[in-house]
Order: sequence, then C-alpha cells, then structure tokens
Amino acid sequence: MSERGEAVGVIGVGWVGLVTAACFAELGHRVIARDIVPEKVEALTRGDVAIHEPGLTEMIHRNAERITFTTSMEELLEGARLLFTCVDTPPTYSGDADLSRVRAVVAELGEDSGHVLVMKSTVPAGTGESIRRDRPGLSYVSCPEFLKEGTAVADFMHPDRVVVGADAGDEEAADAVAALYAPLGEEGEILRTDVASAEMIKLASNAFLATKISFINEIANVCEEVGADVGEVARGMGADTRIGSSFLRAGIGYGGSCFPKDVSALKMLAGNTGYHFQLLTSVIEVNELQKRRVVGKLEKHLGSLIGKRIALLGLAFKPDTDDMREASSLVLSARLQGEGAEVVAYDPVAVERASPMLTSVEMADSAIAALEGADAAVLVTEWGEFRDLDWAAAAEKMARPLIVDGRNFLDPTAMAAAGFEYEGIGRQARPAPTKVS
Repeated sequence: MSERGEAVGVIGVGWVGLVTAACFAELGHRVIARDIVPEKVEALTRGDVAIHEPGLTEMIHRNAERITFTTSMEELLEGARLLFTCVDTPPTYSGDADLSRVRAVVAELGEDSGHVLVMKSTVPAGTGESIRRDRPGLSYVSCPEFLKEGTAVADFMHPDRVVVGADAGDEEAADAVAALYAPLGEEGEILRTDVASAEMIKLASNAFLATKISFINEIANVCEEVGADVGEVARGMGADTRIGSSFLRAGIGYGGSCFPKDVSALKMLAGNTGYHFQLLTSVIEVNELQKRRVVGKLEKHLGSLIGKRIALLGLAFKPDTDDMREASSLVLSARLQGEGAEVVAYDPVAVERASPMLTSVEMADSAIAALEGADAAVLVTEWGEFRDLDWAAAAEKMARPLIVDGRNFLDPTAMAAAGFEYEGIGRQARPAPTKVS
C-alpha cells in the first residue's frame, strides 16, 4: 500500500491509541506515536504488544515501517500536524472525569498554532470550549472513539459512523480529519457537528447502551419471579426495529473501561449543571446490585457459603480481552470471600493482569483444574472455550455440579444432561437429572 497524505500523530499508546495508530498505518499513513513511558515505547519498537486485542499485533507488525514509537514530544510535533490525543481520562473520587492528562498534553503544545489537537479521549462536553478559551490559537477537533474491546480493529476499519466536531474557524482542520477516514468509503457515515455535540454523542451513546443492559437485567429478575425466559423476551423485544436486539443480553452487569466511567461522568456532568439525572442513577444502582444477585443464587442451593469452594470461570470484563477494569469478577470474588467462601478462578488470558488485584484468589491453569473439587461454578466471562468444555467430565470432578451461568452462555438442557444443576439469569433453574441406582 502506498503512503497517503501527511503524517498522523498519536499521543498516548494505550488501548485506544495503539489501535488508532495501527489502523491509520494500515490505511497507508505514516504514524508517529508518542507515549511518556519509556519501557512501553521500547517494547513497541521491538514489536512486543502487551495489549490483548485480536488482530492488533499482526497489524502493527505488518505496518512496522510506517509506525514510529517515541517518547519525544519534539519529534512528534516536528513530524505531524494532526495530533490524535488518546490519553486516559479516569474517574476522580467525585465521579468526574480526570482531565489532568489532557491538560498536560495541551501544556506541552506550547503556544504553537500550527497543529490540530484531535480529541479521541472521552471528555465531558465543554472540554473543547475550555481548551480553546485557554489556547485561542490552537485548532481543536473532537473525534470520539467508538471501539469495543475484542473487536476494536474491525470497529475502526468498519465504523458505524465517524463523528467530527469543530467550531467556527476550525472547518479546515475538520476537513483534514475527515479526509483521513475517507478511504473507509461507505463503511461509516462521517457526521460533522460542533465540538460540544460531538463530546456529548460519545457520553450519550455509552450511557444509552448501559441503560439497555440494566433494563434487560431488571426484566430478567422479573422473569425469574413470573416464570418467563428473558432470552425469549429479549428476542421478541429485539425484533421491534425501534428497539433492536443489541445489548439486550441479560447477565451480571456491565464493566470495562468505558461504560462505568462514562455513565458516571455524564451523571456528574449533569449534576454539575444543577440537573439530577435520575435515570442514570438507577442504571448504576441496578448494575451494582446485579453482580451481587449471584451470591443469592448460590446460597439458594448451597445454604451458607462458609468453607464452600466456588470456581469463577472467566475474570476479564468480556471475552477476547485481558482488561480487568470494573470487571464483575472483582466484585463477585470479594462478595464470595466476604461470605466465607474459598474462591478459585481461571481465565484464558487475564490471569496475569488479574492476579495482583485478586491476591487471595487461587488461580488455576485450566477450567477443569478450577472446577475440580468445587461446590459450585459461576460463569463470569463468556469465553468460547467454556462452551466447548467437556461438561460431563467436569461434573464428575466437582464436589457438587452446580453452575450459575452469569452470561446465559450455556445451553441449560445440555448442562442438565451433563449432570449439572443449572441456573442462569432470567431463566428458570434446571435441576440435575436424578441418578437411577
């Protein structure tokens, strides 16, 4: 593929930044990616990618000649005009977004007005206006990311939409940003809007998806009381084009780096203006309570959990990633241990990241090893290998073949046939078949 246009600068090579850098290189652009952590830059220069994201390592290796990793801001500023800012904006203790890393980037730009700051980081509405007020000569474009962990490369290359927000005076800068995405053709509509609206689009989108998840989880809880199956209910709801089927899978709640942070940030943003966002308050509360319902399901079958050995299958917040941020396993393991249970866990890729967070949890090297001698299992992350597990053999190794399927991932009938007592979320419990002596 031939080189395209001007070089692209990327500031911050965490998950979003690294995917952004790799995909722009794949589109034929020369990319200069800057990070302040020397060890990270050195590893990436060697081709060592620590982030688990399908297709990312291969893409970086394929485009190694187009991507330069550096710690030097001077090298970045000399080599690129469009600077995609991909630094973290974690929540503060108040729930507001911590913009210290964004402010640090702006400070490093100095008074130079020849560059365009393109904001990929998720920031509250009003951030762009604040930056422009402090640095009136700086061109600013909001271009929020809509990547999902586990499918980030595909999401970038085949977007639903690309949002480009710019205010009066920055139209030329917005044109340049939009042109970078032009090779994607009809893959995603480019939505041109103002900066504040672009910033709100990202927060509102994630908040709405989180709301759908909490809503279907509430429906699942009611289904358990009235004898309905939430899978069938969601199928019927999703067939309505006004609703759609996405994000209508009941489970033990959402997690990860985006939904918890962005829902909280939008709630606080509204609160800071004097508006109480009551709906999002409920969304957050439902999500927290949903994780704890698993403990009640286990107690229903086992009674007291003191001394019981509980196996957690999956630790990452979702499959195809090793991300442990706001993972349900963190809350669940703590609650189980608080009830006196012994917890053993297995995850195909997240054990290394999870171990420092779960120091009192025993880590197994396989699903079967985690299940051996367990009084119950909880499926926390829907990794494909769990569906393909020899569950009949696993049942023989457990002290009691009981499973709580926290993602409604397994076939209840097949699990019962394998000898398991099965309980999902919003499904009717399936007892294990009675053994005939």
